[in-house]
Amino acid sequence: MRTEKVTLEVDDINIVGQLYLPVGDMPYPTVCACHGIPAGIPDPSDRGYASLAEQVCSNGFAVLIFNFRGTGDSGGNLDMLGWTRDLGASLDYLCALPEVDKSRLSLLGFSGGAAVSVYVAAEDSRVSSVAACACPAEFDLWTRSDKPQSLIDHFRSIGAIRDSNFPPSPREWLDGFRLVKPIDYIARISPRPLLLVHGSRDETVSVGDAHRLHAKAGEPKRLAIVEGAGHRLRRDEKAMAIVIDWLKSHTPPR
Repeated sequence: MRTEKVTLEVDDINIVGQLYLPVGDMPYPTVCACHGIPAGIPDPSDRGYASLAEQVCSNGFAVLIFNFRGTGDSGGNLDMLGWTRDLGASLDYLCALPEVDKSRLSLLGFSGGAAVSVYVAAEDSRVSSVAACACPAEFDLWTRSDKPQSLIDHFRSIGAIRDSNFPPSPREWLDGFRLVKPIDYIARISPRPLLLVHGSRDETVSVGDAHRLHAKAGEPKRLAIVEGAGHRLRRDEKAMAIVIDWLKSHTPPR
C-alpha cells in the first residue's frame, strides 16, 4: 500500500489526515474512518487509527483516517456540529479522487465518530454503507445538564478545547450534542446497509443503546454484540474481523 498525507481546510481550520491506497486496479472501494471523542490526554505510544487503516487497506480498500477538529494534529476546538462539517469535507475530498469508487464509499465510525457518521450519512447519499461501533443512541448524560461549563472544563483539561474564548456560547455548543442524536437519524440510512457493533461489557456506552438503534433502523441492518468486549472496539480483534468481513460483503468487487 502507499500513503499520502492529507490536509483539508474547514471553517478556516486545518483538518489533518492520512490516505491509504491499496495495490490493484482502481477505483477502489473506500472507507472513511471516524474516531471517537477523546476521553483523556492521548497516549503517545498508541498508533491511533493507523493500524486499523493498514488492516482495512490490506483487504483492498482505500482508507482515509483524519483527526476531527480539536484532536490530534488538526486545529480548532472540539465541537460536534463542527465535526459534522469536517466529515462532510472529508467526503468531498474522497469523491474528487480518481482512486475512489464513488459507488462504494463506506463510513466506519467509533463512539462519538459513529454518532457523527450516522448523522451525516442520513443526509448525504454519497455514503453507500455505514458501520457504527459503540455508537451512543444520544448524548443524554451530557445534554441533561443546563450548565455545560464542567464538560467544557474537562475537554479543556485534555487539550480538546484549546482557545480561551471558545466556545463563544456554551449553551449553543452543548446544543450540538443534542442535535447529533443518532436515534433520530438512523432510520434515514435505509435502504443502504448498516452494521452496528457493540461490546457486551462496554463501560462507556450501554449495550442497550445498540439495541435501541437497531430497533429504529431500517433494513438492511445487522447488530453484532461482541461478548466480553469493552468500549474500545478498534483494539478488539473479533470486532474488527466482523467489521472487515461486513465491509467486504457489502462492497463486492466490480
